[in-house]
Amino acid sequence: MAIMSDALPKPGTRCLSGSLDIETSAEAAFALICSVGKWPVWLSFLRSAELAGAKAPIGLGSEILVRSMIPGEPEQRYEVDQFVSNFHLSLVGAFSVRRRIDFRVERKTSRSKVHVRVEYPAYHGWFGSIYDHLTSGRKLAALLEDSLVHFKSLVEYETHKDAILADF
Repeated sequence: MAIMSDALPKPGTRCLSGSLDIETSAEAAFALICSVGKWPVWLSFLRSAELAGAKAPIGLGSEILVRSMIPGEPEQRYEVDQFVSNFHLSLVGAFSVRRRIDFRVERKTSRSKVHVRVEYPAYHGWFGSIYDHLTSGRKLAALLEDSLVHFKSLVEYETHKDAILADF
């Protein structure tokens, strides 16, 4: 089960985060996170995601176009502002620094722990944050929790695919 938290870090900003233990290496988990085209498969609140520009691998300064259900414009442009291979990928909104999507992978022995945090603006201060929590915030939190569980099943299936298919 995914561990979810809903925090109000500062007035006018909503922050949803969750974490989940997975039975695979940090490299395998981070490889799926870096596959931007596969984000809509496991991040259920995204409609599409694509790396803008060249077909270069994702890295610091890469631009990503995202269509999502996060409140605001339907299509948003993000830029990779932090990238540590096999550990951390952080995106910040190109036109709003209050928009952020953050992925972090912790290596344990043969397991890993994946953390995802989504921040977006909820206008009109504390009242706007509370209103957003009552309207779209709860739905986004549930979608993020489902997304983490789906990520776990995808990455564990890819890692243990040969062992699973050997039973047949």
